[in-house]
Amino acid sequence: MRPARALIDLQALRHNYQLAREVSGVRALAVIKADAYGHGAVRCAQALEACADGFAVACIEEALELRAAGIRAPVLLLEGFFEAAELALIVEHDFWCVVHSLWQLEAIEQTAVAKPLTVWLKLDSGMHRVGLHPKDYQVAYQRLQASGKVETIVLMSHFARADELDCPRSSEQVAVFEAARQGLGAQISLRNSPAVMGWPSIPSDWVRPGIMLYGSTPFEENNPVAARLQQVMTLESKVICVRELPAGEPVGYGAKFITDKPMRIGVVAMGYADGYPRHAPTGTPVLVAGQRSRLLGRVSMDMLCVDLTDVPQAGLGSTVELWGKNILASDVALAADTIPYQLFCNLRRVPLVYSEG
Repeated sequence: MRPARALIDLQALRHNYQLAREVSGVRALAVIKADAYGHGAVRCAQALEACADGFAVACIEEALELRAAGIRAPVLLLEGFFEAAELALIVEHDFWCVVHSLWQLEAIEQTAVAKPLTVWLKLDSGMHRVGLHPKDYQVAYQRLQASGKVETIVLMSHFARADELDCPRSSEQVAVFEAARQGLGAQISLRNSPAVMGWPSIPSDWVRPGIMLYGSTPFEENNPVAARLQQVMTLESKVICVRELPAGEPVGYGAKFITDKPMRIGVVAMGYADGYPRHAPTGTPVLVAGQRSRLLGRVSMDMLCVDLTDVPQAGLGSTVELWGKNILASDVALAADTIPYQLFCNLRRVPLVYSEG
């Protein structure tokens, strides 16, 4: 079989969740939307269920998959519902639901529900994606209470630039949120991964760790909490061919790399069809046979090339780590001008292999 695979360390996943709980000191919803950022939502939920306060997903399809797998913990729908008909399923499966628009509020008011809902009422505090306008927030809260169809309301918002620790935008958003919720006696949820790791003074009764669960940092600079994260995914493959090339020879499509001396080149069974970024340039770090090396030339659909010149122990069948515990996904993302979120979410065709450390 093709040797490309992604190793998922479930013990590291639990460590990172507990770290989020430890540094925040409050309850935490594990964000496992988008198939747990490519790590496999069901297996990650099963690994976390005994310790997690609940889970967060994007939509009801993702939530139903968890219930079908036997996950009974609270599950929050971060985008809420897309049509009123979903409310019956939300009640049936005891999902928690974000309300971010007035039409969703009206749908709850107009729909008969078998039991009261748990609603997370979302404010647009300045990201301007989804969320209620501050002028509508207090009235929306009061209408939900008056509807008789809501048991619990959590007040929430989302940060646009919390990964920029020197940017005032997060503090400005907190100020908007505090003004909008003045006098409302409800729990709040503001802090996502970057806010958990870098903004400890921001208030939250619930936090929503996402990327940090999977061991990756949202920051470009060093961060003390990020230094304690454990990498969950190791993407690896093997060298399937070795080439001995003289100086002046092109490697791969488009001759984007030309040897400047006699070189040993390893061809690896990994490409952009697996989710490895096509635009990763020459020099992007890899680990070959336990030694750090580099990508050479353009990434192909099914293969890429690495430098074996200074890795004499490497050859046919040698293991190559594309990212993981030695080659950080954040370093690969930086080289490829993207973010670890996208690396993980783009993973496909590669089998996931789970272990407990």
